[in-house]
Amino acid sequence: MMLDDLSRKVLAYADTRNIGDEPSATDVPGLNVSRQRRATELSPVLYEPIFCLVLQGAKQALQGRRMVDFPKGHSVIVGIDLPTDARVVEASPERPYVALALKLDMGLIRELSAEAGADEGTGREVAAISAAEADEAIIDAMGRLFALVEKPTALPVLHPLLMREIHYWLLCADHGSLLRTLAQADSHASRIADAIGTIRNNFEQPLLVADLASSVGMSVSAFHFHFKAITGATPLQYQKRLRLIEAKRLMQAERQSVSSAAFSVGYESPTQFSREYARMFGLPPVRHARVPAPAPAPEYESPGWM
Repeated sequence: MMLDDLSRKVLAYADTRNIGDEPSATDVPGLNVSRQRRATELSPVLYEPIFCLVLQGAKQALQGRRMVDFPKGHSVIVGIDLPTDARVVEASPERPYVALALKLDMGLIRELSAEAGADEGTGREVAAISAAEADEAIIDAMGRLFALVEKPTALPVLHPLLMREIHYWLLCADHGSLLRTLAQADSHASRIADAIGTIRNNFEQPLLVADLASSVGMSVSAFHFHFKAITGATPLQYQKRLRLIEAKRLMQAERQSVSSAAFSVGYESPTQFSREYARMFGLPPVRHARVPAPAPAPEYESPGWM
C-alpha cells in the first residue's frame, strides 16, 4: 500500500469519527491514530515503547541534547519508557500531521529475536528513540493492520499474525538496534531497561543510584554511562521528569491539589516541587491544577502516543 493512499484512509477514518487533536484508539488492539492540525511548542511527554509511522506532516523529539526528526514516510521506534520533549513542526488544517502509532510488545520482540537469531551488533547506535525512512514492507504491513478497523470479524485471526510481521520488520530494521539489544538478556541495554522498570515502579521513592546499578550487575560509572547514552539523561534526571509528568497527570486527570500531587510523586518540599515544575513546563503547577485534561480515549494508556 502506498503511503499517500494510507494517509487518505486514515484521514477519512478520523473525519468519520470526529477525531480531534488528541490521539485516538482504534478497535485494533494497540493501534492509535494521531491527527494534529497545527504546529505545537516543545513540551514534556512520556513515551512508552512504541512504533510510529508518519503519514503526513512532521514531528520532532529530544533525546538529551539530540533532536530526532521524523517527517512524512518515517518509521519511529521508541524501545523503552522515555520521558522527553516533543513537538509537531509541520501541520495545518489543510494538511494536518497524521500518524499511526502501535504499542510495542517487548515479549514478542524477544521471542522473534530468538527465532530469527537477530544480530545485536548490526545497525545504528543504540538509542531510546530512533527514526529512519520506512520501507515498503512496514508500510504495507501497517496498511493491512489498519484495514482491520473495517473487518472486526478478521481481528482474532489476522491481528496476531500482523503483529508478528510488524515486530519482525522493526527488529530487522537498521534503526532497530535498541530492540535487538533489548532482546539479549545480558546486554547493557536490557540491564538499563530493567533499571528503568525499577525506577518507574518506585519513582516516588528516593533513588539510590549505587544500589540500582548493583541490582543490574553494573558498576556505578558504567551504569551512568550506558543509562545516559540510551536515555539522554542521568538516572536522577530521568526520575525527576517521571515525577513531574505524573504530577501533572494527577492534577489534571485526578484533580489533586498542588501539594497533594507533589507529595504523591515523592517531593518533600512543595516549594522545590513548584520551582522544578515551572522550570520543566514553563508554568507554575497551580496553572495546570486548574485546567482539566482531555478525557483519554479507550485503551489510551500513555500521553506519549505519537
